[in-house]
Amino acid sequence: MSIHVEFVSPERIIFEADAKEVIVRTTDGEIGFMPGHVPFVGVLAVAEARIYDADGSTVHVFAVHRGFVEITNDHCTILSDVAEPAASIDPARAEVAHRRAEEALKANSDDVDAAAALRRAAVRLEVSKKA
Repeated sequence: MSIHVEFVSPERIIFEADAKEVIVRTTDGEIGFMPGHVPFVGVLAVAEARIYDADGSTVHVFAVHRGFVEITNDHCTILSDVAEPAASIDPARAEVAHRRAEEALKANSDDVDAAAALRRAAVRLEVSKKA
């Protein structure tokens, strides 16, 4: 048995495959889906998402910048405006974004936008190491 996964943005299908397991982080915490999972809908946090191929040979890792996840009848849909496969992330660019966000937070520790940018950059850096 497997789960059919569709990872989509408003513009395109980012990734589609059959999987033995899908792990994402929602605003309530990390959750994993395997075949036969009960129906679920959740809001995605800025975090890593992992999709394990049906045969277990490959793990696909993505940096996800919010969105939604739904599973029903062994069909999982992940919808995110921004999701990057690990291999597509430029670690140098992510590091620059991380430093800029840190500097902005040093200048104003209440800067919500800088805190969000720091979280996104940190996730991108961590995911890039898994390419």
